[in-house]
Amino acid sequence: MKLSMKREASINLLALFIALVAFPARAAESRDMVVWGDQGDGTFRNPVLNADYPDSDVEKSGDTYYMISSTVFYAPGMAVLQSKDLVNWSLLTHIWPRLSWETNYDATAMNGYSWGVWAGDLAYNGDRWFCAQIDFQSGLYISSATNIAGPWSEPHCLLKKKKWTDPALYFDQEKKEAWLLCNFGPPGEGQHEQRLFKLAWDGSKLLDEGKPIWHGNRSEAAKIHRIDGRWWIFLIDWQPGADGKGNDRRQLALRSTTDSIYGPYESRVVMQRGNGFTHSACQGSLLQVPDGSWWFIHQLIQNGDPIFQGRAQCLQPVTWTNGWPIIGVDVNGDGVGEPVWSARKPITGFPIVVPQTGDEFSAAKLGPQWEWNHNPRDDRWSLTERPGWLRLKAGQPVNTGGFWNAANTISQRHMGTGRGTATARLDLAGVKPGQQAGLCHHSGKFQMIGVRVAADGKRILIFNNNGKEQSGPELTGNELWLRSEMNADQTQFAYSLDGAKWENFGAEFKTTFGHWRGDRIGFYCWNDTTDDVKQSGQLDVDWFHYEFAGPKK
Repeated sequence: MKLSMKREASINLLALFIALVAFPARAAESRDMVVWGDQGDGTFRNPVLNADYPDSDVEKSGDTYYMISSTVFYAPGMAVLQSKDLVNWSLLTHIWPRLSWETNYDATAMNGYSWGVWAGDLAYNGDRWFCAQIDFQSGLYISSATNIAGPWSEPHCLLKKKKWTDPALYFDQEKKEAWLLCNFGPPGEGQHEQRLFKLAWDGSKLLDEGKPIWHGNRSEAAKIHRIDGRWWIFLIDWQPGADGKGNDRRQLALRSTTDSIYGPYESRVVMQRGNGFTHSACQGSLLQVPDGSWWFIHQLIQNGDPIFQGRAQCLQPVTWTNGWPIIGVDVNGDGVGEPVWSARKPITGFPIVVPQTGDEFSAAKLGPQWEWNHNPRDDRWSLTERPGWLRLKAGQPVNTGGFWNAANTISQRHMGTGRGTATARLDLAGVKPGQQAGLCHHSGKFQMIGVRVAADGKRILIFNNNGKEQSGPELTGNELWLRSEMNADQTQFAYSLDGAKWENFGAEFKTTFGHWRGDRIGFYCWNDTTDDVKQSGQLDVDWFHYEFAGPKK
């Protein structure tokens, strides 16, 4: 269980301990974030999870740490990862198989871009797991499960649509009291209110109207802890920049002056950007590991330009001075921590692990790395009709058509910021007139390489860069290999007719950030002229292989 659910933890002069064993920051080093995660020598380099896993919350159960991460309009929603050491993470499951609370996320609407599953909180009350999250256009939803791997209950609305974001759950095991802290205020605007509600122990309802306990400048992403007889709330707040110019998101800690969760609270900035981190580093979870040391895992607004990958996860050592935490290392002596690029691992003895990417499609269910753009049409895909293959059956896009209106685009996260290669083998035997299908990148923009089938059945290789299409050679065979060669935000597509000889096709393109997501890689399949499944065609995918610059097992 994480800090907020333990008995009061003791600080016990851990500042000296961590100062002796944690590596100091490598002074304002310049880096490209290619070498990341577990270094294989008892140390790690940030980011520990170098992919678009934003809005994290981490909970411990037994000897395993579980992380949730927001997924906006993708289904299944709210990714769950697991780790033994806070450094090596793998995907476990998702909380919500479908985004069932609004029809905007259905394949017949495709109208939930930028919304859906926002930042959430994971908690355990000794009997059940709970996950709460806010869809800003709809309301605050909560689900529960006896096993974190699921199944999870249907999402239940606790607060109707209003300007709520970023819920935090807390279950007091001694008093059997439950609390929900929620941010009230439009994202990115003005003063925000942190309102505390009493929550039923079974998470079924709020027991009061809530009480404001803090106001801050665009404050959000609160987490509740209880340490040494005090209540603590960690949240982010827009503060004057470290350079004295403008404002910046900085990590704030609130400490109660009495033994009441309602406060009053005093505050202090405990981490700010610096030490080579040029974008804000904040918003995360405070944890104490078995050796007594303290750590903070948080998201990073991708360091430096270009920004295309999304929000990665970093891990920082925490020391305590005069009753207050310093996250990272206080490089300039001002009493505020700056994030570090490297440190010793919190827990040793576990192997290097990275989230799942490649897929042979030999299992009876999709791997947890895959997510659909909006809710899928489940009658239009299969792993069993042709065992060992992913079959995508084309449907007709809604509204005005095109990439963003086509259901059953399936994708996964771009890994790292260095070089990478994604390759897939396709079978075109089932394609039909009007169909488009192939390999794609997308986030703020989309890029596709694949086949377009003309009315007369002729198959043409096409490259489409956000609506600008280039036609290539006719594809007369059924076998097609497609490849994406990535180098930071620059990407080049290639194709092969035999899996051995490759030709680049289309101009090199730039991947971007958009819809609150980093770049994603996957497959698209639709038909512009018909939705009749007997006439719309299908694409079979044999395998997907993805190599990227990252920790080596």
